[in-house]
Amino acid sequence: MSSINDLSLARGLTARVDEACAGLENGEAPILDQVSEVTAELLKWWFQAEFQDARTFNFHAGQRQALLNVIYAHEVLGISTLQDLYQVAAPEVMLASTRDSDIIRAQKNAYPKYCLKMATGTGKTWVLQAIMVWQILNANRAPDSRLFTKNFLVVAPGLIVYDRLLDAFMGKERDGKRDFSISDLSVFQELFIPDAYRDEVFRFVQGAVCPKEDIGRKVTAGGIIAISNWHVLSDESEPLEDEGVQAPGEAADPKVVVQSLLPLTPGTTQGNDLNVLNRRYERGGILDYLRDLPALMVFNDEAHHIHEFKREGEVTEVEWQRSLNLIAEPKGRRFVQVDFSATPYNEVGTGRNSRKSYFPHIVVDFDLKTAMRAGLVKSLVLDKRSEIGALSHDELDFNADRDENGNPVLSEGQRIMLRAGLTKLRKLEADFAGLDAEKHPKMLVVCEDTTVTPLVEEFMRLEGLADDEILRVDSNRKGELKPDEWKVLRERLFDVDRHRAPRVIVSVLMLREGFDVNNICVIVPLRASSAGILLEQTIGRGLRLMWRGNEYDDIKRENRQLIRAGRTPTNMIDILSIVEHPAFQSFYDELVQEGLAAEADDEDEQNTSSTGDLISVGLRPGYEPFDFAIPFILREQVEELEETKIDYEELAPFGSFTLDQLKSQIGQGEKFHSEDVQARTRFGDYRVHGGVMTATGYNDYLARITRRITEAITLTDTTSSSKAFANASKFPYIQINRAELAEAIDTYIRTRLFGHELEPLVDENWRVLLIDPVTEHIIKVWARAILEAEDSVVVAGAEVAHRRLSEVTKLAMREGSSLAVNKAIYFRLPYPSRAGGLEQAFMENCERDASVDAFCKINEQKHTFARLRYIKEDGLPAFYSPDFFVRCGDFIYLVETKAQGQLTSPNVLRKRKAAVAWCDRINELEADQRSEAEWAYVLLGEDTFYGWRDRGGSVAEMLAFAKLRPAEARGQGRFAF
Repeated sequence: MSSINDLSLARGLTARVDEACAGLENGEAPILDQVSEVTAELLKWWFQAEFQDARTFNFHAGQRQALLNVIYAHEVLGISTLQDLYQVAAPEVMLASTRDSDIIRAQKNAYPKYCLKMATGTGKTWVLQAIMVWQILNANRAPDSRLFTKNFLVVAPGLIVYDRLLDAFMGKERDGKRDFSISDLSVFQELFIPDAYRDEVFRFVQGAVCPKEDIGRKVTAGGIIAISNWHVLSDESEPLEDEGVQAPGEAADPKVVVQSLLPLTPGTTQGNDLNVLNRRYERGGILDYLRDLPALMVFNDEAHHIHEFKREGEVTEVEWQRSLNLIAEPKGRRFVQVDFSATPYNEVGTGRNSRKSYFPHIVVDFDLKTAMRAGLVKSLVLDKRSEIGALSHDELDFNADRDENGNPVLSEGQRIMLRAGLTKLRKLEADFAGLDAEKHPKMLVVCEDTTVTPLVEEFMRLEGLADDEILRVDSNRKGELKPDEWKVLRERLFDVDRHRAPRVIVSVLMLREGFDVNNICVIVPLRASSAGILLEQTIGRGLRLMWRGNEYDDIKRENRQLIRAGRTPTNMIDILSIVEHPAFQSFYDELVQEGLAAEADDEDEQNTSSTGDLISVGLRPGYEPFDFAIPFILREQVEELEETKIDYEELAPFGSFTLDQLKSQIGQGEKFHSEDVQARTRFGDYRVHGGVMTATGYNDYLARITRRITEAITLTDTTSSSKAFANASKFPYIQINRAELAEAIDTYIRTRLFGHELEPLVDENWRVLLIDPVTEHIIKVWARAILEAEDSVVVAGAEVAHRRLSEVTKLAMREGSSLAVNKAIYFRLPYPSRAGGLEQAFMENCERDASVDAFCKINEQKHTFARLRYIKEDGLPAFYSPDFFVRCGDFIYLVETKAQGQLTSPNVLRKRKAAVAWCDRINELEADQRSEAEWAYVLLGEDTFYGWRDRGGSVAEMLAFAKLRPAEARGQGRFAF
């Protein structure tokens, strides 16, 4: 039966969206006609295949669904309340359950409200920023629309997520300063924002972002992006750390209850210094400021915090909702709430009777299991240690013990788990270092409370770790540090991926959210709480991918296949190892049963390598003869105009009529009557703008005739569109100094035009110039003279730089899918493990053929400079890399191997055309600029290769036979008058 808890709303809305977005990748979806022009432009930019192919990063399927569902619900359906959305997408839910119907119709859901359920590590912040871009651009064009706003409140649950959001919008903090150029919006601008709108968005964001201390104080223009902890908006003082997620019915700490009832106790030790009290006073001002905004979109990051239900002195949903209701009340439909959470539910009940109660406004469901199946996060392996299995459940006490003096000490179970994690970490470090010295695996230890973290830190020292190899991050730790010291610690924390130290990070709950690093490979969960939210958040800290690039895709795909088959992976590439904890066994069992997690024991670790058959292959000694230097033309060989002077004495005079005859054809006075005085709007094949015949004086005539001549020459096309004409005027065919030209024309008129001197201002002689034949004669002789002057050129040599394949000193590859070679800069070259037979056979043939001097397989991820630009069938630019570089004697070949059926695909043909043109340009360079070789492109079909090989032909002969030659070029014809 349909209900809130089975996420019927997300399923129903997704079904409608999928129908409306069918064909979006081709730019032809129905939704494009149902949204604003700028929204349609954004949807095409984000999701149309042509644009995606031209980028190196794009939204994945989960992000795509989240964006489309929100845009469809808000802009296409135009919903005003959560009830409206259910009535369209899942009406059966309200009919099936009175309880669900009451929840949906509750006052707190009486405005647009969307919750995006997305697994940790799947890029929720990208979706948030894309939604914001969509709102900003639409609000600029429809400021009165209730659907769009430029006022945003981004709410974080704690310090770590808060700092991460500031990083995303303002850039990471370095030495106390933030650099917008390294913010997410700037770094990934090619994805978020179409070219034409980037300046508009950047200007707004840079001026509108307000950290929590500036909300209501900073003056912003036209909107605000307020970033804050949610505690700033509640009656509760801002905690340094949330100690856990408690279920209803659980006994409360008496100290907490007393503190909630008694007045404030003064003193900094109680957290009640003047700054804290001042913040509480200012809270009312912040709420009033947000309430007075005419419209507001609230983004709740890690939104499960604000929906937690606690009791006995703890924050409840009602308290937070009171603040939201206060802000939303005057706005009506112009208040929008967007929640992001990997775990958007409350845990109801305790122990085995606990269950999940999902939020009613979940509009998309992209959960951890889906992300794992898609390979968007690490796979999970449970580390089952024999020494743990040998202990009874009673002996495995994961809570700290007390010594004879009552001081806390680590239990034996905790020590065993920590040693198990260290053993795994050391093996990963040793194995990964051989593959990539820049990859530094880390271990995260999650403790039961802040009294245990210093014990773990000391235990790590006893196990041989240095002080700088251990990083302890918890609320007590921050309380011990001065603000400047905390900033240093924070920068170190968020840069852990880049450095070998620290190796082990110890925390309680401060890092359960917002700790977005990639290299957590081992997690030791010492905390014994069985809360599902807590466990999923803990695992989420290590889910982000560490190994990115196509060279790792095959081995990671095999890992997922092995895990689905119930087998242990043969390597630890993008595998998150969790040291087994009995308290979480039911969660582990569920993942194992669904083929999303595997188990590993001591024997597996001893018999396998963390990197499987992945190897790092470096340059061979004496690689230079096998290297390839790729020419990059920084400046083409160009023809430069010499600075030439046009001799007006050489220009033809006007000979059709004498000056006296012309003067007899015009009347006297400043004004005269004629039906033919308006200038033509075309001259030859060139657009003529303005009216020479309407000149009111000689100087005006000179200005108009000069402009008419320059436009006739510099504009290379005719158009009836004033907009197109204006754009073309910005990019003329050649540049002309109009001031010098006007002076030269003046001299020509005065001394040469009629074969004798003429004073234009005497007796109004200049007016004879207004007669059509005279004007056209002046234009003709000067336009021809300027174009003939263009033939006076000198040739400037090309400026060329070179990039060498040997700049990439190491390649990662699978030993089983690579070939040992002697004619390449590397010891081995890879080929695809699937459908790579043609490439393997080609390399084997090159290796044993004496006609081949050197060859190399191009790695698209590493040899990023060895790529060519081409224009796809849809007219958009894209890049591609050839498969091989091959040197045979005086020729260097760019070789693309293709299955026979792919040779005639439109994009392959376009790549071929671009590659041939590139080689043709390179061959025009001086010999020493192109390695003393002629460059050629070969599109090698499998039939050609195997047929030539089987007949015993050499590789050099085969490539010379198959090389493509440029079509005969046709030069542009000369201009004629």
